[in-house]
Amino acid sequence: MLRVNNIDVYYRKAIVLEGVSLEIREGEVVALVGANGAGKTTMLKTISGLLSPKSGKIEFKGQRMDGYPPNKIVELGISQVPEGRHVFEKLSVKENLLLGAYTVLKKGLNIKESLDWICELFPVLKEKEKQPAGTLSGGEQQMLVIGRALMSEPKLLMLDEPSLGLMPTFVKKVFEAIETINNEGTTILLVEQNVKRALDIAKQGYVLQNGKMVISGEAGELLETDVVRKAYLGL
Repeated sequence: MLRVNNIDVYYRKAIVLEGVSLEIREGEVVALVGANGAGKTTMLKTISGLLSPKSGKIEFKGQRMDGYPPNKIVELGISQVPEGRHVFEKLSVKENLLLGAYTVLKKGLNIKESLDWICELFPVLKEKEKQPAGTLSGGEQQMLVIGRALMSEPKLLMLDEPSLGLMPTFVKKVFEAIETINNEGTTILLVEQNVKRALDIAKQGYVLQNGKMVISGEAGELLETDVVRKAYLGL
């Protein structure tokens, strides 16, 4: 579904990703893990079109898309849930969700089915649909931004640190939701500092260190490698 081929990405003159490649097959959960500053968020922003690679290429369903603006990439079927949530605090929960459906509404399609499914996935969003999004707890806001991203009916959903700063009960709910979303047919690229939890639900995994991909493979096998066990699991 997605092929990132040998990309270099810079912030001004500093290289952040160097010669990075990644592949995602349709229907999979793929985990991208690594320490803070490894380049994980940069990878997502580059796929989303917020950054442009200086070299290399990115293809989605066989179509080259590096250089496309972010709105065009959303229309292709890729949606990103950013780190730090970023809800529109003064707008209601429902208004936040509707903003996520902009590209769908532009095509004149009905969004009721998506809205109903998201409220079934996260019942609290239905209960609090008229509340300003800024009044929700951190866990509820995370559910909202995942729901907002799903409103564009993505084929590939990219999540950036979805468990960051959440209470354990909300972490459990978010990861259960990720598995449900995948089981419903959405391919997922998951960036997550909780390496074990991410690799436990993923099919494939990639490990970034200092802007370079150091190891990749079946998620279960990565959990047994020295690189992951020593650097991220403390074993």
